Amino acid sequence: MNEITINGTVYVPKSEQTAVNTDGMKAVLIRSYAAGVHFGYLEKEEFTQAGKVVTLIDSRRVWYWDGAASLSQMAVDGVSKPENCKFSVTVPRNEIVNVIETLELSEKAFINLQKVAIWKH
Repeated sequence: MNEITINGTVYVPKSEQTAVNTDGMKAVLIRSYAAGVHFGYLEKEEFTQAGKVVTLIDSRRVWYWDGAASLSQMAVDGVSKPENCKFSVTVPRNEIVNVIETLELSEKAFINLQKVAIWKH
């Protein structure tokens, strides 16, 4: 990939950027059997022999949350204690198998969850 760094910022040619247009995609919060809780834009949802498979765009894993009693409340309100939450970095595309719950996020909740600081080690 061709790239140039100016003052510490990396730039790539427009033709090499891989951003996906998320217009019209629903923002969802999903819970899977073994991969945990994630939120992002719902690109695809299909039923396979391995179970329900969901593909999310710009997804983050929710490792720990505080300030919502349940995923249902998180989907409606977001979290009231974002400083205590542990959410991963954003992954451009994530395919998750064995999804057992899909909750559509309210606009308020999605904005709130996106503002939670990235948790890293």
